[in-house]
Amino acid sequence: MHWNGARGQDLRILIAEDDPALAEALAFALGRAGYAVDRVETGVAADGALKDGVFSLLILDLGLPALDGLEVLRRLRRRDNSTPVLILSGRERPEEKVQGLDLGADDYLVKPFSLDELQARVRALLRRGRGEARPVAIYGRLAYDSVERVARIDSLPVALSVQETGVLEALLGRFGRPVSKEQLVEQLYSYDREVSHNAIEVYVHRLRKKIGGSGLTVRTLYGRGYVLDYAEA
Repeated sequence: MHWNGARGQDLRILIAEDDPALAEALAFALGRAGYAVDRVETGVAADGALKDGVFSLLILDLGLPALDGLEVLRRLRRRDNSTPVLILSGRERPEEKVQGLDLGADDYLVKPFSLDELQARVRALLRRGRGEARPVAIYGRLAYDSVERVARIDSLPVALSVQETGVLEALLGRFGRPVSKEQLVEQLYSYDREVSHNAIEVYVHRLRKKIGGSGLTVRTLYGRGYVLDYAEA
């Protein structure tokens, strides 16, 4: 099991897939796209993770051992949990697709599929789950699209690494309030499993330079962490 538990991140995806090669490929592709990804290999583990954690999306294989995907979905919806669900299945029979959708799945993808198609569906479901066509936060001259995970200053994209994007998301989520190094380590856990406090300092330094023309600044609060706020005039 590769489940890290809930860490409060906006775009955390749970993959419930018992094929290790496929799960690894999905996790790698989604991680490269900037999402935080947790993986489980059984239906029981998926059910437990969904009870204990908060996820933006569940990618659910129907053929899970111990507890099949449809039962995982059934239990999820019985708890009034509205997490978007994308079913992955090698089952092509129409009645099984209908059953999954009737139980509350949001989309259904038959194996084999392309990673590009999967990522397009993931983006669509995340937008739908937020109830917005394009959720954009605007602070000063900086605009941040939380689905596409793109920051812009005066409409021009800012070239941020995955780690710098994760730091920016954490700071935006607590705009004007301190975020500790420990919280940033948790935010970046799925991107860099060996992330350290020294690495956090590097990512913050780079982010501070890249958003320097936005009217925002990242201030260091010694002993407390960092705070994203408006730059002093």
